[in-house]
Amino acid sequence: MKKRVFMCVSGVLLCGVSVGLFKTAAFGVDPFQTFMSGTAAIVPIPFGVLYMIVNACLLLFALRAGRSYIGLGTVINLFLLGYVVEFTQYLMGILPFPLMVPGRLVVLAGAIVLNSLAAAMYFTANLGVSPYDAISLIVTEVWKKGVFKYNRIISDGVSVMIGLVLCILAGMKAEELPGVIGMGTIITMFFMGPLVQWFRLHVTDKMLQIKEK
Repeated sequence: MKKRVFMCVSGVLLCGVSVGLFKTAAFGVDPFQTFMSGTAAIVPIPFGVLYMIVNACLLLFALRAGRSYIGLGTVINLFLLGYVVEFTQYLMGILPFPLMVPGRLVVLAGAIVLNSLAAAMYFTANLGVSPYDAISLIVTEVWKKGVFKYNRIISDGVSVMIGLVLCILAGMKAEELPGVIGMGTIITMFFMGPLVQWFRLHVTDKMLQIKEK
């Protein structure tokens, strides 16, 4: 259990760091944040309130479909992740040199890999995940439909498409869209699912097995 708690807390916190790196790289946000950006452009309420409402709806779905996915990781995700993201952005913002395009690409690559490893850590710990992450896990493990990496690609793709449509309907200008949907968004949409599955098979599952033997 100590190993699981460590993996859960570390995974969620590292996930926050990776989101901060995504924002620093400025090549588009992750798929769920794309959906949230589009929703925020349509719904005229403060983003913090909207974020809580959307996550509450996803949480209700997760509670009905697979309560085992709600736990410590869910709580940390809901209440601490934002602070970790902000702190990471602050640290990256006080670097003594500006990040040019090559540096931003390195930060983006690090964010994608770190995000995937972090997700694999708290998925494997099995002490709760974020409401959004629970969707692809429930489809795969509870409903027994498909393979996780493909279900994740589908859920991320749907999030990006809905976010893009909502941004367009809200009248967002073309020059504003790259801040919401960019190269980082597309790469994450297609590769995060497979990377998470790879890390679970080759890294995080083995970490837990070593402790349990």
